[in-house]
Amino acid sequence: MLTTFKSSKKWLLVVGGVLSLSGLIAFTEIRQAAKRVRTVNVRLDQVDGHQFLTRRDVMGYLTNGGADPIIGKEYTDVDFRQLEQRLRQHGLVKNCQVSRDLTGDLLVVIEQPRPLARLMASSDKTRPVVGQYVSEEGRFFPVSMNYSARVPILTGDYFKQNRSLTNERNRPLLDLLKQIHDDPFWRAQIVELSIDDKRDVTMWPQMGNHRIEFGPPTDLSAKFKKLKLVYTDILPAKGWDRYSRVNVQYRNQLVCE
Repeated sequence: MLTTFKSSKKWLLVVGGVLSLSGLIAFTEIRQAAKRVRTVNVRLDQVDGHQFLTRRDVMGYLTNGGADPIIGKEYTDVDFRQLEQRLRQHGLVKNCQVSRDLTGDLLVVIEQPRPLARLMASSDKTRPVVGQYVSEEGRFFPVSMNYSARVPILTGDYFKQNRSLTNERNRPLLDLLKQIHDDPFWRAQIVELSIDDKRDVTMWPQMGNHRIEFGPPTDLSAKFKKLKLVYTDILPAKGWDRYSRVNVQYRNQLVCE
């Protein structure tokens, strides 16, 4: 009888503890839900140690230029998905996440696109279209007033009809830009690439007065191997201004004139 009484008492204490804990959690959740947005914490990643965006830019995106203020708004009225959609509409935002942190502040985490080149195409040879980078994914996105990335210039008639490099046809050209970007030597040496309407590539280097006739963006390893020979053996021996034209387009052939 005494054992049954102790068991019942113990069971009641456990149930009472669970109910109390549940009530405390529910009260805490209700209290948290009733809180208003006091602060917006913006976390931006960096591109080569710099940022295309500022906190002011992000706040403008979040609030539709101030038309929909968020500071002071109750969290029950905050649509996190809508805020993320607003941010993703802007080309300088690659990915983002909006949430509430443990202190009750609004947390905005933004990943910026990484540029491989800067497009300066021209439709009439006199009015260049400036203000676009090519991302690692092959998408074009606008330049920033806050930071100008040091990447090669991209020009040529090819971009009159190609406003993206994301499709399979343009994959070789994107691979070429990635190879230049990922190699410290070529990233420092190649300052401009011009692509004609047939997709043939001509490059201009940082050092020397020559142009590099690369041809179509294929056989990248073989072409860069020949080009590396030019810069490590031929030009140091013959002189950096000796040639006006270097052609690595054709297989098993290297032309310097």
